[in-house]
Amino acid sequence: MKNKLSALLLGAAVVAVSTGSAWAKDAGDLRVRLRGIGFITDTSGTTDALGGNARTSNDYVPELDFSYFFTKNIAAELILATTKHGVYVDDSTGGDLNLGTVKALPPVLTLQWHFNPDGQWSPYVGAGINYTITYGASTGASVSDVKYSNEFGYAFQAGLDYAIDEKWSLNLDVKKVFVDTDISANGGSVNAKGTDLDPWVIGVGFGYTF
Repeated sequence: MKNKLSALLLGAAVVAVSTGSAWAKDAGDLRVRLRGIGFITDTSGTTDALGGNARTSNDYVPELDFSYFFTKNIAAELILATTKHGVYVDDSTGGDLNLGTVKALPPVLTLQWHFNPDGQWSPYVGAGINYTITYGASTGASVSDVKYSNEFGYAFQAGLDYAIDEKWSLNLDVKKVFVDTDISANGGSVNAKGTDLDPWVIGVGFGYTF
């Protein structure tokens, strides 16, 4: 009975090790994910001439990201997506203003720490930088022209990978990005400098490891 119990425990250990290695993240791995993200803005700011409170709309888009593992625990992630937002100023002395829409390309590069790289469930945290590029601005009913500055920012993230098998995984990821932009309208007669965008980026998707 003792020998059988020892053999059973040894067999269970072998299975656990072999299963864990199937889920393991290793140095040199490249994980590519396709996620659907909610780009939830947390805008604050005001104009210098009319006062009021700046506001931007949210957007929901697909996103592609790449994670490269330097070690089992340490990885760098780059996310790529483009979003479109309506821009408004509420409660100004000129009433509620519609500044139009603008598109944003906000790549975020983070350095991550993965807590349980050999487990089926692998949470991680990260921090990094962002550079928000604005383009495709169109004017709304309240202005004749509008411009937005491109700016650097920083980001924090937390996420969780769930290994389906040795290649495929599910992912949940949350980022908080801190970035602002200078808005100029009507030839510079109306400005909202340092308008904080500060979005939450919440994503769910699939990953494949090469």
